Amino acid sequence: MGDIQLSGLFIYPIKSARGIALGQANVTARGLLHDRRWMVCDRSGKFLTQRKHPHMALIQVSCSDTHLTLEAPDQERLTVPIPATAPSVTVTVWGDRCEALPTADSAHRWLSQFLGLDCQLVYMPEGTQRPADHGTAPGINSFADAYPFLLISEASLADLNQRLAQPVPMNRFRPNLVVKGCDPFAEDSWRQIKIGNILFDVAKPCSRCSIPGVDQATGKQGKEPLATLARYRRWDGAIWFGQNLIPQTTGQLSLGDGCEVIA
Repeated sequence: MGDIQLSGLFIYPIKSARGIALGQANVTARGLLHDRRWMVCDRSGKFLTQRKHPHMALIQVSCSDTHLTLEAPDQERLTVPIPATAPSVTVTVWGDRCEALPTADSAHRWLSQFLGLDCQLVYMPEGTQRPADHGTAPGINSFADAYPFLLISEASLADLNQRLAQPVPMNRFRPNLVVKGCDPFAEDSWRQIKIGNILFDVAKPCSRCSIPGVDQATGKQGKEPLATLARYRRWDGAIWFGQNLIPQTTGQLSLGDGCEVIA
């Protein structure tokens, strides 16, 4: 096994929309800057994801410090100002209730038209302190399911792809951090790592839902790679792939940063 390096950096500004590959990114307590700070929810505030709406994968996002831009097939390009300024609303994510700010009405109309249901786009302000893993883990979270970071090694994906008739890309698993230079599933044994100058606790393996079955290029749902993963990565009633991380320090990460296994 050679030196381990950071080979992929990804953010997903809108939960369940398409991700953005970066060369460098700022690490905050609740995740990479801009990662999952926006969420689509119905008018009652309940979150929406690719689990029931796989074509959310076709929503392409770009963002700056002042604007969020949305694009999707058969939709006009839309730019939304950051931050949102409307009065806060209560939203729910996997049973967690937290305060969020509705974005512009134009975003609500755009998403409602594309998804075919009445929905809204909300933003998590700095004042919202959603705890990691529903309060069972230290730290805070964005609108990500349970933890601020997900890490997967290239070797683990390569191991899976050797078992598949049609290999799948890493974007099926929507990680924030991808590393190379370790053995397949070496990350299962890590407890604390340092990437560049940032220290992370490896908190918990990631149990996989149906989203890895969604082709992120087409928005179509399929049975693979979950059917194959279930044959060798299933225990305790779940399918496991990747590791959830909690940052202990903040700063900046860049592609090529070294990854040191501390424990």
